[in-house]
Amino acid sequence: MSTIDQLLNTHFSGKVVRKDLTKLVKGNAIVPTYVLEYLLGQYCATDVEDTIAEGVENVKNIISRHFVHRDEAQMIKSTIREKGSHRIIDKVSVKLNDRKDVYEADFANLGLNKVVISDLVVKDHKKLLSSGVWCIVTMGYMPSDERDVSPWIIDNLKPIQIANIDVAEYKATRRHFSKEEWIDALMQSIGLNPKEFSFRSKLLQLSRLIPFAENNYNLIELGPKGTGKSHIYSEMSPHGMLISGGEVSKAKLFVNNTTGDIGLVGYWDVVAYDEFAGKDKRADRGLVDILKNYMANKSFSRGTQVYGASASMVFVGNTDHSVPYMLKHSDLFEALPRDYYDTAFLDRIHAYLPGWEVQKLRNEMFTSDYGFIVDYLAEVLKELRKEDHTHAYTEFFELSDSITTRDKTAISKTFSGLVKVIFPDGSFGKEDAQELLEFAIECRRRVKEQLHIMDETFEKVDFSYTDKSSGTKKEVQTLEIIEYGAKDKAPEPTFEAASESDIVVATKPEVKEAEPEAGQKIIRDNQTGVSYEKLFGRHLAGATDIKLTDPYIRLPYQLRNFMEFTALVAKVKVEGQEIKLHLITSNNEDYLENAKGAFKEIIDSLEPSGIFFSFEFDENIHDRSIELNNGWKILLGRGLDIFQKTNGRCDIAEYYQEKRLCKACEITFLFDSKV
Repeated sequence: MSTIDQLLNTHFSGKVVRKDLTKLVKGNAIVPTYVLEYLLGQYCATDVEDTIAEGVENVKNIISRHFVHRDEAQMIKSTIREKGSHRIIDKVSVKLNDRKDVYEADFANLGLNKVVISDLVVKDHKKLLSSGVWCIVTMGYMPSDERDVSPWIIDNLKPIQIANIDVAEYKATRRHFSKEEWIDALMQSIGLNPKEFSFRSKLLQLSRLIPFAENNYNLIELGPKGTGKSHIYSEMSPHGMLISGGEVSKAKLFVNNTTGDIGLVGYWDVVAYDEFAGKDKRADRGLVDILKNYMANKSFSRGTQVYGASASMVFVGNTDHSVPYMLKHSDLFEALPRDYYDTAFLDRIHAYLPGWEVQKLRNEMFTSDYGFIVDYLAEVLKELRKEDHTHAYTEFFELSDSITTRDKTAISKTFSGLVKVIFPDGSFGKEDAQELLEFAIECRRRVKEQLHIMDETFEKVDFSYTDKSSGTKKEVQTLEIIEYGAKDKAPEPTFEAASESDIVVATKPEVKEAEPEAGQKIIRDNQTGVSYEKLFGRHLAGATDIKLTDPYIRLPYQLRNFMEFTALVAKVKVEGQEIKLHLITSNNEDYLENAKGAFKEIIDSLEPSGIFFSFEFDENIHDRSIELNNGWKILLGRGLDIFQKTNGRCDIAEYYQEKRLCKACEITFLFDSKV
């Protein structure tokens, strides 16, 4: 076992599980991870292989025999009737029938409705009154001659979650781990392989846990598809509820004025809106107004009553454009529905996670090592909601006076949440506090900078802090602004001394490159000093639609050549511009799957740069060319395969095209002024 696995099994014995077992037992069951790991924790919380194998079989049998698949509901009902009693695993929700003065349960998969349930059960498990809780239920069947009396009986019901946890023990045991070891243990606990992530990437992933640990925390994450934005809110905790952003209503979220029933915020620690983005999506304007009040004041009013709640609000959605494009042409909130594209609403957001920095999840990014049973971790985080570390950083640092109260609250809550996740015992040093504080400031600054773009009445804020011991002041900037610059950034000035008392400010003079010309380029064997940039760079300028036809993009060196071509496309593109790059190639069965996998990785790699790659296979192509929507067409005699084989990874030519020996070929440049 790895060091992390050994530490977890030594100090948290019985509270950890091997994460690959979840996939092993899940099969086709549409059941959250915390349900499966609860069962695995009962039978497989060990490092003994024979016991694990036996436990896996037990859990498989439980899922097979007791989990209710919707298409097998009638068979389960029949089993209950024949046996008189049978245990099932299903999602149960309860409503009060005020006409009969009884509580009635609905079973999501079994399809049973209005089954009478004991008042005591509902009193012990009030979340049953919301949108449903996964439970292990012993169902009975007793037919009756009385009219309108249901034969179905709930003999016993137990929500699937760990009953008791010792937070003090959790905090004390944390001290056996270094910061890096603890972070890696948490990454494995949420199912990810820490070796595939940088420290910042790990911090982004673990920040998704803050709403579970911090009361009334408002988080938004927008980014590309496939980065797992919503997964943690539906799978990792029985205290979180993931709902579709288009399905929510005032009654469902807050209070039903007709029945007086409290909505989701009264029962769940986290309410997450999935698929929140979408400019054309409509929302109830009244709901937005109630949300604004709740997110700011932790309370809401419906009718004449005022209610308080502690549920955190999370909004996740997909962006429509690359970050450079948004920074140049709009703002980072541009994908939101019209009714939520509201500065007063967005100002209530405590942190904006940059979803575009999160890599799309690939197989190697998931772990098969040990991690906490997610239900155990969820219960700990729930208990930590009672604690407050919002002022812990003030021992070392002081925020700028220009930062508003709302900004300071947002920064402090993000900092507090990260402390609870990474340093649950509250024991950390100055450098640790600085890392978390800077990340918290950046997440709030991302919100505030975009609000200023949307509405100039929002004043610019000095997002800096001062080191109390040294008096040093440091400004915190968002990473995307460091990389791409702020919107409408002025040209960088140069300074020329006119005299001792006068300085003239001038912009850098533009160096105009020679215009590309039509014609033919002949490359000879063993010729060097050739690169894709020298050949195609000027011709690619201004093109936003590129089609490359090359039948041989399949072997590793051919894929390397193609990636170097895409690097050139990224280099010559205008900042904020989006480009379509389409590859037409051919393949055979020996290399097809490998090529498809590589191309899908390339799609994920290029998208953040504003290059949208697509590909197709055509077995009839022979000619090689580059067609551009700026009028140029380049005929490639050998396709991209113009270089001879290098001497390996320690050869400078492997990394520097102009040092490579070429193969003899001809390249023809054609221009059509009508395009």
